Amino acid sequence: MRVFFRYATRETITNLLRNGLMTVAAVLTVTVSLSLVGAALLLKQSAAQASAHWQQGTRVTVWMNPDASSAEIATIQTQLSNLPYVRGCVYTDKTASYAEARTLIPASIFAVMTPDKMPTSFKCVPTVPANAFVVQSTFRGEPGVFDVTAPVQQIREMQRTIHVVQVVFLALAGVLLLSASVLILNTIRMAIFARRREVSVMKLVGATNWFIRIPFITEGFTQGLLGSIGAVGAVTALHTWYPLSHEFQLSTADLIGTNIVVVVLGLGIGSIGSAIAIRRFLDV
Repeated sequence: MRVFFRYATRETITNLLRNGLMTVAAVLTVTVSLSLVGAALLLKQSAAQASAHWQQGTRVTVWMNPDASSAEIATIQTQLSNLPYVRGCVYTDKTASYAEARTLIPASIFAVMTPDKMPTSFKCVPTVPANAFVVQSTFRGEPGVFDVTAPVQQIREMQRTIHVVQVVFLALAGVLLLSASVLILNTIRMAIFARRREVSVMKLVGATNWFIRIPFITEGFTQGLLGSIGAVGAVTALHTWYPLSHEFQLSTADLIGTNIVVVVLGLGIGSIGSAIAIRRFLDV
């Protein structure tokens, strides 16, 4: 086992140095690719976090008729409090509605208004923005209800935008990982081709397939490791130095989780890419 470990280590270092330019190119490609993958993952998480923040700001308002009775108001309040898809509601009475209208309505129009003509309302936060549509359909036409309003167009645009952003980020990450894997595969392929006679001799003297494969796999593993280390530094620098607004900011735990994914991907594409290269391009 010790002899095999020394052999694998020596051959891995030899292969890396022998194909120095290709090794540097592979490591740099993995670094750049995984850096962009890590940035894409961070941006995807930021978009999801911003989405949750925006969802908390979504409001659906149930407007009561100015002449709605106390019983009708109490009934609507009870129904809203029992809905599983409503997080909570705030009741605005006539006095509060009158004070709010003073800041929103031009003075010429507001002059003819009185508190008793103002509608009361329930401003509710749905569990998810799409539930605003359910609240609308549930309470429109109920006794004492004048109208139910919600930022319908904004909700649909927000959902569409978040979906497109997440799909783009995932597609970008996939393309970049594929490009890095192909470059590592080609690097290992060249190393195998350069040593094809040596490999044939090793097989003739009884070397097992795995004895021949391990140095090439560890070579790809090393390239992936070096590239992922560089990518971790780039992703950490991006998270630390690039300013984001409050709703997009991620915690240190999110950064650590992203870096772990980057390292695992780097090791995976290095090892798997080299294993595929050996299996495909050499009959060993």
